[in-house]
Amino acid sequence: MAVKPIPEGSHSITPHLVVNNGAEAVTFYKNAFGAEVLGVHYTPDGKVMHAELKVGDSKFMLADEFPGMSSPSPKTLGGTCVVLNLYSVNVDSLFDQAVKAGAVVTMPLANQFWGDRYGQIQDPFGHVWALGQHIEDVAPDEMERRGKELFAKMSAGKSS
Repeated sequence: MAVKPIPEGSHSITPHLVVNNGAEAVTFYKNAFGAEVLGVHYTPDGKVMHAELKVGDSKFMLADEFPGMSSPSPKTLGGTCVVLNLYSVNVDSLFDQAVKAGAVVTMPLANQFWGDRYGQIQDPFGHVWALGQHIEDVAPDEMERRGKELFAKMSAGKSS
């Protein structure tokens, strides 16, 4: 049997998060998102060299930050420029669960013009997660109309 170029259960793009305190991060993602831990490998001094977790049908990896390597954590960088999107069948429950586990709300959960119930949190390790649940199919022209309406309201509010 030939080896599959993309491992079973993986997708073409798989996030690999760098964190400070990998063991704590594994516990957080289990508590916040119900992540299944597929495996964790530790260095001799107890740092997470590599962990693989799964939420829903998607895997992600994580490792502790190793100074001198080319991948600092968001905490070291003072922020992140990446947002990880996580869809759920019950986003309200997942959002609450993540906050109870220690995430900070950066955008409250609300119904959005593009048809998702959506909000954002920042986890204790500096990664930003957008949690969503698709609640309405919106035609492209209607989405454009709604978007223009929202941004017009936002612009009007700034000039007040």
